[in-house]
Amino acid sequence: MEFETLYARLDAELDKLQSEGALRALPAGKFKGRYVKVFGRKLLNLSSNDYLGLSSDMVLQSDFLSRLCKSEKFLMSSSSSRLLTGNFPQYGELELLIADMYRKESALVFSSGYHANSGILPAVTDSRSLVLADKLVHASIIDGLRLSKAKVMRYAHNNYEHLHALLEKYAPLHTEVFIVTESIFSMDGDTADLRLLAELKKEFRNVYLYVDEAHAFGVRGENGLGLSEECGVSDEIDFLVGTFGKAAASQGAFVVCRQDIRDYLVNKMRTLIYTTALPPVNVLWTIEVLKHFDCLEKKRRHLDALSSFVRKAVADKGYGNISSSQIVPVVAGSNDAAIKLSGIMRETGFYVLPLRPPTVPEGTSRLRLSLTAAITMEDAAMIMNALPEKSDIA
Repeated sequence: MEFETLYARLDAELDKLQSEGALRALPAGKFKGRYVKVFGRKLLNLSSNDYLGLSSDMVLQSDFLSRLCKSEKFLMSSSSSRLLTGNFPQYGELELLIADMYRKESALVFSSGYHANSGILPAVTDSRSLVLADKLVHASIIDGLRLSKAKVMRYAHNNYEHLHALLEKYAPLHTEVFIVTESIFSMDGDTADLRLLAELKKEFRNVYLYVDEAHAFGVRGENGLGLSEECGVSDEIDFLVGTFGKAAASQGAFVVCRQDIRDYLVNKMRTLIYTTALPPVNVLWTIEVLKHFDCLEKKRRHLDALSSFVRKAVADKGYGNISSSQIVPVVAGSNDAAIKLSGIMRETGFYVLPLRPPTVPEGTSRLRLSLTAAITMEDAAMIMNALPEKSDIA
């Protein structure tokens, strides 16, 4: 029997992706403020998750670096996992700060949001557990569910009647049930009804709520603590996950939770135990940024107004819109249409990449306008002037 070589199989798959208009490549560019220099041109960046524009805040950076250079209390690498020699004092300072911000018992910091979402649920569930996850949760959560021994079921996106029916039927058959959702969904920019989920949780004695606030942390709520703060339900969320790599302009992630959950994760969570800890200098920068969160309301208000304007304009051009956040999808349909639309935007001065399957469902290839507080209302008007009507790209 003849077997295809590995290289032949991989080449064939790459050729298939190329023919389908789905082949990906790592983009290269130089970033400065709200612009990126790529393809030999300076383009307005509409593909960044730097939602508050803090990564290019030179005043904040200069203040931090000037104090850092006078200190001998930081290292550029942790050099090991936190359970070996990588648990520097800066970690404890950051976790105390986060727990205090949320008025929770404890917090635990991870090296990335992917580590958090792929590691927490496999650690705390077993074969007697049931996970009910929104159909559109992030890939990192899906990978965590695949690693879990729990029974996993998906409820229709934001369909709480479906979720309630599943709870009524299956919650009595399991020792515990975990409802898992994002607060702001990363592809459509729509939001979960956290108030309703909090009420739903109270109906069942064995239900726990897991909420990924990656795209809401820093952006929503009076103090930037996310949609849970805005909705007043932080106390009802058992696993409140956030990331530092978006609005906080840093790296890493966290969960706020009960102390016994934190202790259990330290002992059982493989993506925490078996990975090198974040560099202490990185953790110090995160602390610096978070200490300014409650003073950034002006940026959050501007981003909200900007997002409202763009959402309406996108809908008026025929693309539809279910977003209620700073993530605004422009659903072109086919891969070719999304690629064409991305090219049109690039030629008129805007950097926004096409998203295609498997990142989004077949037939919903799109541009995702990822808005930041660094973008002006004048910029937004130019973006919408450049965006063609959907009927013109079909």
